[in-house]
Amino acid sequence: MRKLLIALAATTMLAGPALAEDVKIGVILGFTGPIESLTPDMASGAELAMKEVTDSGALLGGSKVMSVRGDSTCTDAAAASAAAERLITSDKVNAIMGADCSGVTTAILQNVAMANGIVMVSPSATSPALSTLEDNGLFFRTSPSDARQGQVLTDILKEKGVKSAALTYTNNDYGKGLADSIKNNFESAGGKITITAAHEDGKGDYSAEVAALAQAGGDVLIVAGYLDQGGKGIIQGALDSGAFETFVLPDGMIGDSLPIAIGDGLNGSYGTVPGTDSPGAAKFGEMATAAGFKAGPFSAESYDAAALIMLAMQAAGSSDSGKFKDKVDMVANAPGEKIFPGELAKGLKILKDGGDIDYVGASAVELIGAGESAGNYREILVDGGKMTTAKYR
Repeated sequence: MRKLLIALAATTMLAGPALAEDVKIGVILGFTGPIESLTPDMASGAELAMKEVTDSGALLGGSKVMSVRGDSTCTDAAAASAAAERLITSDKVNAIMGADCSGVTTAILQNVAMANGIVMVSPSATSPALSTLEDNGLFFRTSPSDARQGQVLTDILKEKGVKSAALTYTNNDYGKGLADSIKNNFESAGGKITITAAHEDGKGDYSAEVAALAQAGGDVLIVAGYLDQGGKGIIQGALDSGAFETFVLPDGMIGDSLPIAIGDGLNGSYGTVPGTDSPGAAKFGEMATAAGFKAGPFSAESYDAAALIMLAMQAAGSSDSGKFKDKVDMVANAPGEKIFPGELAKGLKILKDGGDIDYVGASAVELIGAGESAGNYREILVDGGKMTTAKYR
């Protein structure tokens, strides 16, 4: 009888719900570097999703989710890889929300994540090169590729009657990929790029770069850079010299710190950043305000990146990246009940009961291909010293 009871107990344990554990998610973002003004809100967005899931007690038998932060620097591949290595080997994270900039994201994926079999979901790495990079099914992103951003920017330029533009880009994977996309799309639509010139971040003087751009000329200057370093320096130099009056600002240039730094000279400039006017975006904005942070650029995508990780864990019944990586696409797309911000507990319960969900989230998530985001864009207009929304695309 005793042996029978032991056997029954063992069977019950095997068939029962997952045991609670401490799930750790690495948050690797550029807390220092050329986008450091954006990353606090991005991290807060991801950690808001983690808190929501922990408070629900609905993940894997009541597991708690903890954030472990690491600094990608946005630009230093070696430092970013070292940060990821520490999170994985020392802190034992189950997955990574990040990284942010495309070059360091590629480095972490190739040098660390793939070697350790760790899932990465980036909220903001947008280089087209990531679409075809070998990733062993471990990499996903909640922002669309810059292949699409080039198309959207071209539509805006044509609508505004721009016939020619000078183009400068930050000299890394993100800048090169975005510049190629903008140039190819704009010229295919009949526009002229007068010059395509790289710039380095971290310089104190950009007068030489501005002089070359001014000599080439153009109706506008497209600055495919970063708002807290090189891109800002280029714009300030162009305004000081009178080289250009209107600037086109792709997503790496969008953030409140830029108009504050530049002043009224930036008024009338415009650009794009991933965003949507979906019900989920409005709900996330309310949640962010209540939590004490701003729903700034890429913060919604960060919430969604963390949410996808946890929902995929629930669908797989495991926090092991090797097991839940195959569930990310499933929880992100139809069929299933739509899940919005603030409804993660609902989604977790449906998955626990064997049902299907279609995670819409804060950024209208839809994954296509190999972990790619279909994506939507917010058209930005700088007006009255502020980044305002002109429309959604």
